[in-house]
Amino acid sequence: MINPILALIIANLIWGAASPIFKYALQNIPPFTLAFIRFFFAGLIFLPLAVFRWQKLSRSDFFHILLIGFFGVTINITFFFLGLPKTDSINAPIIASSGPIFIYLFSVLFLKEKPKLKVFLGMLTALAGVLIIILSPIFVDNKKIIIGEIEGNLFFLLATFGAVLQTVISRPVMKKINPYQVSFISFIFGGLTFFPLMARELERWRFSQLAVNGWVGIIFGVLFSSALAYFLFYYGLSKIQAQEAGLF
Repeated sequence: MINPILALIIANLIWGAASPIFKYALQNIPPFTLAFIRFFFAGLIFLPLAVFRWQKLSRSDFFHILLIGFFGVTINITFFFLGLPKTDSINAPIIASSGPIFIYLFSVLFLKEKPKLKVFLGMLTALAGVLIIILSPIFVDNKKIIIGEIEGNLFFLLATFGAVLQTVISRPVMKKINPYQVSFISFIFGGLTFFPLMARELERWRFSQLAVNGWVGIIFGVLFSSALAYFLFYYGLSKIQAQEAGLF
């Protein structure tokens, strides 16, 4: 099987490329329609693998996998897509680098992982940079730009909190349940949470309006940013500590 460090590197390279690609796609397709398609169909990709390696779940395990889907898909993707139109797409992965400091704290407090000073100091550096990015619009003269960009940056920060909680909750689950099953359940559940919002968008938008940029977002979202990247992330997380996974 692939080296867990390499798996996490590949996953984060894919997610690093996601912001400009999805910003391009959202010029054609509504955000929650794209989110539903992205995760529901990515979940279906994992269905055969999940069935083949299905493990019996306790109520606690099933509940925790639903929480992974809620925080990692619903919360993370909702605020990520809401932030994209309001600020520069490059800000998303930069602000996401604040995640490790929270993962570090939560993993020490709740997962009882041993604190590592070098990791903590590195994360403080990342957090300082993130604060500069979030507040950078105050140096712009146009007040509308200031409000919009700060709002977009704060949406990205809320998306990061979703990813952080997903990582912390995933760690004990991935020690017991295979990543195919976790991906399938969390994707289907997370995708279905977007369905009511997609239904409202479809009152004003039709699939017949899909253009090249919309298809680019769907293909990249389903195959790469969801199916491949999340699987590699869950696999890597099952092999190393949460605070180390957060560094990537």
